[in-house]
Parts: sequence; C-alpha cells; structure tokens
Amino acid sequence: MSQQNLSSFIWSVADLLRGDYKQSEYGKVILPFTVLRRLDCVLEHTKLAVLKEKDKREAAGLNPEPFLLKKSGLLFYNTSPLDIKKLMGDQDNIAENMFSYVQAFSPAVRDIFECFDFHVQVQRLERAGLLYLVTEKFANIDLHPDVVSNEQMGHVFEELIRKFAELSNETAGEHFTPREVIRLMVNLLFIEDDDALTKPGIVRSLYDPTAGTGGMLSVAEDHLSGQNPDARLVMYGQELNGESYAICKADMLIKGQDISNIIHGNTLSDDGLPGKQFDYMLSNPPFGVEWKKIQKEIKKEHTQDGFNGRFGPGLPRVSDGSLLFLMHLISKMRSTKDGGSRFGIVLNGSPLFTGNAGSGESEIRRYVLENDLLEAIIGLPTDMFYNTGISTYIWIVTNRKPKHRKGKVQLIDASAMWQKMRKSLGSKRKELSDEHIAEITRLFGDAKEVYVDPDTGKRISRKALASGSPATPISRIFKTTDFGYQTITVERPLRDKDGQVVLETRGKRKGQPKPDSKLRDSEEVPLGEEIHEYFSREVKPHVPDAWIDGDKTKIGYEIPFNRHFYVFKPPRDLDEIDAELKGVTDRIVAMIGELSQ
Repeated sequence: MSQQNLSSFIWSVADLLRGDYKQSEYGKVILPFTVLRRLDCVLEHTKLAVLKEKDKREAAGLNPEPFLLKKSGLLFYNTSPLDIKKLMGDQDNIAENMFSYVQAFSPAVRDIFECFDFHVQVQRLERAGLLYLVTEKFANIDLHPDVVSNEQMGHVFEELIRKFAELSNETAGEHFTPREVIRLMVNLLFIEDDDALTKPGIVRSLYDPTAGTGGMLSVAEDHLSGQNPDARLVMYGQELNGESYAICKADMLIKGQDISNIIHGNTLSDDGLPGKQFDYMLSNPPFGVEWKKIQKEIKKEHTQDGFNGRFGPGLPRVSDGSLLFLMHLISKMRSTKDGGSRFGIVLNGSPLFTGNAGSGESEIRRYVLENDLLEAIIGLPTDMFYNTGISTYIWIVTNRKPKHRKGKVQLIDASAMWQKMRKSLGSKRKELSDEHIAEITRLFGDAKEVYVDPDTGKRISRKALASGSPATPISRIFKTTDFGYQTITVERPLRDKDGQVVLETRGKRKGQPKPDSKLRDSEEVPLGEEIHEYFSREVKPHVPDAWIDGDKTKIGYEIPFNRHFYVFKPPRDLDEIDAELKGVTDRIVAMIGELSQ
C-alpha cells in the first residue's frame, strides 16, 4: 500500500468519528491507534515466544523482563495474549480488554499512550459506541515494517499531523520539516566527515532539541547507515508537543534506540539533557514564536550563569526565540579537543539582521562570528515549509572548521533551486529535487565563489568572471569580520539664540561644546576601518563642528544576505518605454473610438 493510500485509509476513520468528535479532535483518536497498530504488527512474529518465555521465567521465580526483551528482539514487548485482531472477538468487553492489552506493554510503551491520554479516548469511544468500529478499521491494515518501511511510516505520521493541524488551525510546521530539506541538512552536516564516517564500527551521537515526530533523527540515521552499514548513530531529542513526542518515542523504540534519550518538555526552560554534548545536531525551531511564558527562567539563567550557562552572549527580543535555540545548540557542542561538533539549524530571515549594535541579537551574532563558529548559510526558496511561505535559511555551525574555512563564512543563494510540487501542501508549493540537493551540497563542499554566466547559464568561478560582468552570484566567501561594524555617535554643538556655542559647565567635558540632542546622529563604520579616518573623510567635510562621542561607540554584527547577492539591472531605455506607452495609448484610443460608433 502506498503512503498516500495508507494515509487516506487511516484518514477514513474520521468518517466514523464525525458527529461525535469535532474535526480538531480527530487526531486524538487516529494518531494513538495508528501507533498501537504499528507496535502490534512489529511484535506479531515474536508474540508466542514472548508469552512462553514469560511463563517459563515466572515459574522459575525470575524477573522475566530481560528475557522477554531478548525474545522480542526489540526494546519493548507485550505480555498479553491479546492483540488488535483478537480484541475483535469480544465486542461486549472490548474497552476492558483494550485497557488490559495496553497495560501489558513494557513501561516505555505505556508512557507513550499516557502522553496520548489514550485511556480517555477509549472511554469516550466506548460511550459513543465507536470503539469496536474504530478498532476494526485498524485491525484490517498491516503496518508491519516489511510492508510499511520506517521512512514511509514517518511520512504517514507527518501527513496525518499536518491534516489535523490544518483542521484545528494550528501551525503544522511546528511539528515537522519537509524531508528533502532534512536530506539537504544531513548532507551538509556529514559531507566534511565522509572519510571518518566510513570507518568500521564508528559510533556518533545526534541531537535534535525540537525533535517533533523524529523526522530529522530518522533521515540522519538512514543516511549514515546507507553510507556505512557498520556505523551506529545514537539519537537524542527533546519535544514539547505531547503527541509528537509520543510518535517520536515509538519510532525510536522500533528502530532499537534507547528511548530514555528522548525527553518530553520545553528545551529552553527545562533542558532535559543537561551537561550532554553531541557530535552532530539538527533543529528546525518554530519561526517567530515568542518566549514570554518562559521569560523568567531564561533571564534567570542568563543573569546567574552568564557564559557558563546557555545564554551568555545575550537575549533576543521576546517576540522571537529562534536565537535561543541557536545558543542552546552551541552549548551542546563538544570541545575541540574532544573532536568538536557540527550542527544545522533552520531559521527565518530575522536572526540575520534584526537588532542594532549592542542589542541581544547583534551580540549573539557577534559571539558566533568572533568565535569563528559560523561555517555557512544557505538561503532556501520561499514556499518550502507547510506553515509559511517566507524565506528560510539553513545555518551550518561548527567549532572544527577545516583549515581552508577558518576565519571565513560561505553564503549560498539557493532561492532559485526548486521545482513546483504537483499538489500544494498547506503553504508548501515548492520542493528540492535530488539534483538541487546534490548541487547545493557540491557548492558547500567546494567552498568557492561561484557565479552564473548571464549568456550561457553555466556556473563560473570568480577568476573567470569578466570585469564589470553582471553575472549572478550563487556562492560567496567572506571573512567573518566583513559582517561587523562600529556604530559611532556623531554630536554637534548646542547653540544659543545668538548662534553662539554653549559650553559644558561641569564634568569631564567642562569647557567643551555641549551636544545638541536634536542634531545627534550615528554612522556605521566597517569593522576593519579606523574610525577617525572614516570620520574625517565622510563626516567632517559636511559638518565641520561635529565630533565623536567615544563613550557611545558600539560594535555590531549583521548578515545582509540578500544584499550580497543583489545584481543591478539597469532600467530600460526611455525611448523603448515611450514607444510601449504610445502603443498602449493608441489601443485605448482605438477602443474608445469603437464604443462611440
């Protein structure tokens, strides 16, 4: 059964719920039943062996758990003689038997169904006379991994969540990321470590602080195992949404991961993995979400712990917590002596430039750039995500840059690399093809300036670029200091009604001109330029009585991504525009003439 057919089949359960449940509540039934059927199918082949082992070990007075785990071949088991199909044999007692069946799972699985509030839904379905009918629907689909792969199952969960989010006017994009974007991020994450990752028996850790249903973790694992079947990726994650957390945990269980590494809760206010550091990290935090509810905890950590905590560099404005996730990930990086770390995070445009010099956002960018942590930023096409059509950017951050990248940042404009989707999904109308992913990965791996020849459309290097050529840049390399600037405050003297300069009468500037706050101005000086030389050249010739207030000078950082890829297109010739206007005017006059006949 294809993923789309499977999603549609599961979605047909909604027809049974209509009337007794609001549309926004369908997910509370369909998601846990889908997980239950998946686990039921996974355990099917070892069910009898597990039951026999249980009787054998209990008869011997032993704790059966370790033996049952071995028999199931997984990190979970179920000790009930029932399964989904057997539940259909006793319609009158289906609720009681359902509770008994779920309770017979090992503790890790029971926690998953507690997150779904499954017992509440079973009781509600029973009262509505729907429990048997819903269970029957799921009993008739085979969700065994041999029939529906883990990747397909991930797509099914994401598709269902997206539909439920749309019905309840929630933000679907808060829960998951398009798979092709994840594949691109994983490529960028691993490309410089290809040699190390192909060694036999290699073990690496991967962390996602906004794990959702586990899509990023799963794609990264598939990529690494495809590259090196002997490699092992130990996965960690934290997720705030209860349903997404439950699905992620179930997925990790089936994959044989240690689910104690998957934490439920708010990553920013309550780090569920304190002190842990990782080789690789991936994250797509929600765009532009305010952090007012957790402001007290964040400010406390910032004030008390400083750079020993997660938020030492500064705090962004309360209306957008994206950069808090960036700093959280930086705090999870291994030290360079332990091998260092690399992570990819998806952010909107705001973190690139929001905030003046000295603001929280600017200070965070300053910390990242002055510590040479930013490796690259890739600008994606618009309309790539399910909940928004805005421009998005992948930041690649590492504390183990290769020698040729040290002190540099690569910007890649991939906004034109997309293909139209056959069918839009929410706000997502565009997607990256395999060729686009390969090209962006190659541009990143080469770490060179690349332009598009306007005549041939071919990629050319900076050296091949003719002087004055209007070629469009798609990959550019900058020094980290290129993004820094100094904001200087330019003062001019206050004058009395007779035009005489008013002098200070006290303080360290006693006897010097008093500044006029109405004439105060500021200038941004590139970081590599000497302030007084700039002032003498750019300001003094225009306002000879001005001076710099050195106490107010601030260093700032911004990354004006679009400006670095802007190509000036000269306006059309006036004669051409006039001819076009005359043609339009003539047509209008002719149409008016026809109306008057």
